[in-house]
Amino acid sequence: MSAPAISVRGLTRRFGTEVAVDDLTFDVEPGEVVALLGPNGAGKTTTVRMLNGVLRPDAGSCHVLGLDPAADGDAVRRRTGVLTENAGLDDRLTALENLVLYARIRGLDGDVAATRGAELLERFGMGPRASSLVQGFSTGQRRRVALARALLHEPEVLFLDEPTSGLDPEATRAVVELIASLAREHGRTVILCTHFLGEAGQLSDRMAVLQRGRLVAFGRPAELGEELWPGLAVDVELAGPADEAVLAWLRAVEGVVDVESQPSGAQVRVTGRDRVPAVVAALVAREVAVYAAVPRPPTLEDVYFGLTTEEGFGR
Repeated sequence: MSAPAISVRGLTRRFGTEVAVDDLTFDVEPGEVVALLGPNGAGKTTTVRMLNGVLRPDAGSCHVLGLDPAADGDAVRRRTGVLTENAGLDDRLTALENLVLYARIRGLDGDVAATRGAELLERFGMGPRASSLVQGFSTGQRRRVALARALLHEPEVLFLDEPTSGLDPEATRAVVELIASLAREHGRTVILCTHFLGEAGQLSDRMAVLQRGRLVAFGRPAELGEELWPGLAVDVELAGPADEAVLAWLRAVEGVVDVESQPSGAQVRVTGRDRVPAVVAALVAREVAVYAAVPRPPTLEDVYFGLTTEEGFGR
């Protein structure tokens, strides 16, 4: 089994008396996309800064590609790419000049940097603005240039902080497709910090949920959802809301653990997908018209809000 691309053990960081990151422990496998989720102030950005060697931890340790960012920050940054919430571009330079300057600092040949930079700008719809000063760029245009810059040296690990913030729908789709391609086809490891839960659900293999600096949960959304809500929810569409007789018939079906009436029928929670035919058969046997029975596994949004409510926190 290969070594983790990122390994975190007891990672802690304080700012004065405030604990920003509190005893984090998790691993990220090579080629995996992990969504780092949580409300503002949860510790996501501080965690990424420690993983990239910008901040030193007060306790614990972390390793990226086998390197300690606190001791080997330059070596880590040569093999990683970072997109921060603030693009940090030089307004006095053009889009392409910003990329080439960054590449030269990273040790890339100037001609190679110019060619690769132009290709990335074109990919993000910024090719026509490659020779324009970034001073007049919109937030979305700056975001695209900054993302191109983060990818320029072909990093093995990417830290992306709100990569689609400020982008229009077309650019957002291009960025989402690129992130998926980097992980699935090119084996890059990605840490994705985002408030867009649909985007995180589309891209991530696992999710790490932070709350007040602590790791509330880490795992695949389906597995975490099973911990929160045992069984599988199934929407059963009927001619109208299920009455007491229908609810009683459903509760009597083997494998049904919960039932509640809905405006369009009923929601039934069963022990597994294999119990859905029995639910339908029980109703049909009593001449109840069933228009649909649709399994509803929990979405990443369901899991996230289930974990970050007062009831879910600290389970």
